[in-house]
Amino acid sequence: MPETKTPPDIDIAQAAEMKNITDIAAEAGILEDELELYGNYKAKVDYMKILERLKDEPDGKLIDVTAITPTPWGEGKTVTSLGLAQALKKIGKKVFLCLREPSLGPVFGIKGGAAGGGYAQAIPMEDLNLHFTGDIHAVGVANNLLAAMIDTQLMEGRNKLNINPLTVSWRRVVDMNDRALRHIVAGLGGYLNGTPRETGFDIAVASEVMAILALATDLKDLRERMGRIVFAYDRDGNPLTAEDIGAAGAMTVLMKDALKPNLIQTLEHGPVFMHAGPFANIAHGNNSVLATKVALKLADYVVTESGFGADLGAEKFMDITCRYGGFSADAVNITATIRALKMHGFGRTCTREELEKENLEKLEEGCQNLAKQIENMKQFGIPVVVTVNRFAADTDAEVELVQKKALEFGAEACNPITVHRDGGDGGIDAANAVVEACERDSDFRFLYADDAPIKEKIETIATRMYGADGVDYMPEAEQKIEAFTKAGWDKLPICMAKTHLSLSHDPMLKNRPAGFRVPIRDIRPSIGAGFLYPILGAMSTMPGLPEHPAAMDVDIDVETGRIKGLF
Repeated sequence: MPETKTPPDIDIAQAAEMKNITDIAAEAGILEDELELYGNYKAKVDYMKILERLKDEPDGKLIDVTAITPTPWGEGKTVTSLGLAQALKKIGKKVFLCLREPSLGPVFGIKGGAAGGGYAQAIPMEDLNLHFTGDIHAVGVANNLLAAMIDTQLMEGRNKLNINPLTVSWRRVVDMNDRALRHIVAGLGGYLNGTPRETGFDIAVASEVMAILALATDLKDLRERMGRIVFAYDRDGNPLTAEDIGAAGAMTVLMKDALKPNLIQTLEHGPVFMHAGPFANIAHGNNSVLATKVALKLADYVVTESGFGADLGAEKFMDITCRYGGFSADAVNITATIRALKMHGFGRTCTREELEKENLEKLEEGCQNLAKQIENMKQFGIPVVVTVNRFAADTDAEVELVQKKALEFGAEACNPITVHRDGGDGGIDAANAVVEACERDSDFRFLYADDAPIKEKIETIATRMYGADGVDYMPEAEQKIEAFTKAGWDKLPICMAKTHLSLSHDPMLKNRPAGFRVPIRDIRPSIGAGFLYPILGAMSTMPGLPEHPAAMDVDIDVETGRIKGLF
C-alpha cells in the first residue's frame, strides 16, 4: 500500500467547510422547534418532542463498533465509527452516529482528542474536545454539590443522618488528569473548615452522575436515579442516599440541560449525537441511552461505539445499555490493526520497527485475541463484521491473513478500511458488509438473567467473556455480596471494573490468556446508575499526566485566535 501523508487532524478539521447545524438537523429529520442552538455548528435537541412525534415509527438498525484488546498502538475505534457512518451515507443510507463526549483529562494527557482522525472526524473538533456544551461541567458541579453537603453534615452537631464517616464513598471530581488528588485529607484548618477525613478526587467522567446521565431515559428517570445514589451508611449499617441528605433535587436541576443530546456533524456532513462519556473501566463506557433512542427513530442505521475492547465496553453495551434502553444491537463491527494484532502475538510492548516489519507468524498468533473477541460478541446472538484499519506499512499478505482468520473464527465478513486517508470512500466495502449483516436473522440475548445471583453473573462474565478458569472472592467482596443481596441489589446488572489492556485482570497478559482465575477484591454499589461494579485488581479512577502531556503542544495564535497542537 503506497505511503500517503495525511495532514494533521486539526488542519483537516479547521479547513473543513461546515454546514450550519440547522441544515444538518433538517436533513436528519429534526424540526426547528426541536433544536436549542449553541452557535452555528452545535445544538442540543429536545428528545421529548422528537420521541413523542416519532413514537409510532419503527426503530432503525443498531450497529455497535468495538475492538480487539487495546494496545499502545491504537485500533482506531472512533475513526472506524466515523468512517463507517460516512460510508453508509455514501451508499445512500440514512444514518446517525452516536459517540461519547471526550473528557479534558485525556485530551490534555496521553490520548489527545476524541473526534476521530484524518478524514474520518466529527466537527467542530476544537469545540467538542474542549468545553463543548458544558455537560461534563454540569456533571462535576452536581457531583461536588453532594460532596459538599456530605461534609457539612459531618461537622460536629450537624450529623442528623448519623452518618458513619468511615463509610463515606462519595468523592469529589475534576475533569483533568491529576494524580496528586487521588488521595487527600480534607477538612484541615479548624472546625469552620469541616471535619478532617481521608478522601480523594476522581476524574469527572468516572462519577456516578455521568453514568446516570448516560442511562437515564427522561427527566423523571434522571430525578429518581439521582435520589437512589448511595454515598455512605449510617452507624446502624443502613445505606444513605442523595435523597436522604436532600441533594437529589438540586443535582437534577444542574443536570436537566445536560440530559439533552448534543448534535454536531461529520466531515462529510452526516449527523452525530455526541452525548455523555462514562469511564469505560469503572462504568459502562457508552454514549447516552437517550441519544441512541432518538437516533433509532430518525435513521435507518445507527452506528454507536463502545469503550475499549469487546470484553469491556461492548459487553456492557449489550448487558447494561441495551437492558436499560430497551433496544438491541443488530450487528457488531470489531476493528483491529495489523500492528496491534502483531503486538498481541509478541505478547509484549514492541517498537514501531518490529510492528511495521512483515511477520506472518506473530500476526497469526495475535489473531487469537481477535478470535476471542469474535466469540464474545457472537454469544449475544448477533452477526459480527471485522474491519482492518489499514496502515501504509501493512502488506497484502498480512491483510489477507487476518481476513482468512476472521472468517474462520465466525465473522460474517472482514474488510480492510482506509477511512483515515479516504473518508467515507475508504469504508464502502465495510458499509455494504454491515448492511448485509443487519439483514441476517439475529437472536439477541443478554449474557445473564436479571434474577441470577450476583456470583453467577460475575462468574458468567469472567469465564465466558475473559476465558478465566474461575473467580476468587476476597473477604470484603464476600461480605458485600451478602449485604447487597439482603438489600435487594442482587437483581442489578454487573459492570466489571478491570484493566482494558488484557482479556484478563492482569494488564501484562496479552493476546488470549489461559489458565488464570479472576480475583474480586471488592464490589461497590452504583445504585443510582443501576449496577454493581466488582473491582478486579488495582483500578484507578483518577488518571495521571505523562512526562510530556499533550497539553504542552497546545497553544493559540493570539493574532487570529486559531488553536494549534490539538489532536
